[in-house]
Amino acid sequence: MNELSELDLQNLRHLIGGFDTTHCKMTVYAQEAGDPAVKQFFQKSAQSAMQCKQQLMTFLQ
Repeated sequence: MNELSELDLQNLRHLIGGFDTTHCKMTVYAQEAGDPAVKQFFQKSAQSAMQCKQQLMTFLQ
């Protein structure tokens, strides 16, 4: 993939921002969770969101 259109870049920006927001929220939820199973769920969700964000960032390199 050599070139991205302006629309592609806007879509990537939107997706990356969404995954970043999700990562932040899930991290906070995990910190506030009292139940270990719920805490683990939010931690895994935060990690997954960060991985997706990083994968999308590779298109910008």
